[in-house]
Amino acid sequence: MPLLAAAAAVAACPSPIVLTRPLCRIEAHPRRRRRFRLEASSSASASAPAPAAADEGGGAGPCPVVRFDMSDFTVADRVNVGLHGRSDETIFEATVCDPSSELYGSTVVLRQLKSLQAKRRGRRALEVLKKLARRQMMYHSYALQVHGYIAPCNAVEEEDVPLVLVHGYHGSHSLRHWLQLSDWLPTLEATLALDEEQVRRVGDDSVGGPAVTRQLRLIRILMRDLLIGVNYLHSHGLAHTELRLENVHVSPIDKHVKVGILGNAADFHDNDPSSSTVASNNDRRKMMIAFDMRCVGFIMAKMVLRELMDSSTFFKFKSFMTKGNDPSCLREFLLPTLCQNSTSGNIGLQMLDRQWGAGWNLLALLLATKPVKRISCVDALRHPFLCGPKWRISPSVNLIRWSLGSTAVRMAEDYIYGHHQRRRLAYFVELMEVLNPNLRTQNWLHLLPGRWRLLYCTGRHIGLTLRQPSPRVLISDVYLTVSSESVDPVFSLTSDTGFRIMPESNWPHDKSGTEGVLSVTTSARIAAGRIYIKEHDSEEIRVTSSRSSRRYLHGKWGKVSQMKELPSSLPTVSIAAMDEIDVSMSCDSSLNVNSAQNVLQEIRTQTPPEMFDLSKIVCGTYIDARLMILRGVNGSALLFTRANPTSDP
Repeated sequence: MPLLAAAAAVAACPSPIVLTRPLCRIEAHPRRRRRFRLEASSSASASAPAPAAADEGGGAGPCPVVRFDMSDFTVADRVNVGLHGRSDETIFEATVCDPSSELYGSTVVLRQLKSLQAKRRGRRALEVLKKLARRQMMYHSYALQVHGYIAPCNAVEEEDVPLVLVHGYHGSHSLRHWLQLSDWLPTLEATLALDEEQVRRVGDDSVGGPAVTRQLRLIRILMRDLLIGVNYLHSHGLAHTELRLENVHVSPIDKHVKVGILGNAADFHDNDPSSSTVASNNDRRKMMIAFDMRCVGFIMAKMVLRELMDSSTFFKFKSFMTKGNDPSCLREFLLPTLCQNSTSGNIGLQMLDRQWGAGWNLLALLLATKPVKRISCVDALRHPFLCGPKWRISPSVNLIRWSLGSTAVRMAEDYIYGHHQRRRLAYFVELMEVLNPNLRTQNWLHLLPGRWRLLYCTGRHIGLTLRQPSPRVLISDVYLTVSSESVDPVFSLTSDTGFRIMPESNWPHDKSGTEGVLSVTTSARIAAGRIYIKEHDSEEIRVTSSRSSRRYLHGKWGKVSQMKELPSSLPTVSIAAMDEIDVSMSCDSSLNVNSAQNVLQEIRTQTPPEMFDLSKIVCGTYIDARLMILRGVNGSALLFTRANPTSDP
């Protein structure tokens, strides 16, 4: 079907895109393509590419930009709106019919750019070819290849004449469309033709397996290809600035992920001579790389967590990030959503929880609030989450801390504490205290304020199973809220214990009842302190300390501590209560004095004593952006995770 007829058909159908002019003027001249070497312009809005002298310096190699004629193509009868549904773009599929062309018989895409902004993007995509000429093989493998353009000679003077880009065809689906298919996993596996040779690219040696393993393997292949392509751009002084699922394609020919047309690619170096300095260019480079890495983080989040493909859920996810919340708390924020409609466990949650929470760690590094803390492409490619089981990766100290905390959180969520589990949890808590990253009191003053949810206590645990209390009280969530007062080292501590009074007769099966909250408030002063591990020098204590040192410093968790022996003491912060404790209890239904006293006594029995009497909290031994450990006067440890206000019920 001729292109003019296709354009007329599009204009006749009820569509927001109306082609008021032919796609391109066809002038009488010999059917011959013109090859140009494109000189990079200092302005992205420069005129259309013009013939230039060949640049042979620097070993740049050929960078052909072909000016095609409309007669070189046979246009298919399919048309679509442009990238992201842009109204100033129209896309046609075509086949090269010129026997003398190197692309003869191949399918290409004709992208009609009508507005001035769209033309600027097209000219910019052609300019980028000059910068990427040195390593064209990488460009062809990981970017959407632009072959050339179609434009009349006077297209620069006539601004209403559209510019048409000719670029590679990699299927009619973007990565977003692939992921929206009901059978996306086997379809993508078949498209990539996964075999043992392919999976070796990600450190694996097998195919198939459970759904979680198959999806994780596929995510690794897609993410590694995407990161290699983005790193290729960054190494050439360019930032993509428009990385989205809609702008990423999977090629069934070479089995690679292709980033979209580089029409909005930005240079790291500012072209303005008045503001172009080494420092400003370095800052500009870091900011652009950080922006691209944040976009890669959003792509990874959508690929792993399919719930984020829903626009409303992704809006909540993005709002959480834009409000300044730390991305290390994403698991706590997303857990209610991920487990809402899952009976056998969410696959995305299982993938991110594997390898001691390595997936959540990578996601937090890609989406870090401060741009300087975001991970680079090279470091992301070395991250354990993107490396298969056959690759040996030496984890950093920060990753070991993250893994310890994630393992403790997963174990605390089981709610079934045998003797061996309690012993392991206590061991993880103690090892986290040894590897505390924030030793200074100033760090605690910055990280302590907020709302923390109690996960686990190494002290006693008393429930309802083996007792017959009256009334039957079920404890839900226990929170500790820390707010800063006028004087910096002084904080207000508030403990909120949610509970439910269940019916007496059928409480094991009927968990409904009257809900209420017990609140305890006091003020406390924060100061520097120490906790002593070795208090005596007796032979028995030295032997015990030696065994404890071997327990800590050997095995997979102790390899990164680089300590031959445990220190005699650890820096902490002391927490000293200053005011009297204020206790209040609210309930949905009215209670008489005796009933209220019984409920209060049952709450005190089931909750750690430190959460009822806040003066029994004596020191803090570990804190980071997502986890905190406090010690009570009796030596028991309380493990908290930061609770996001938007995730609370």
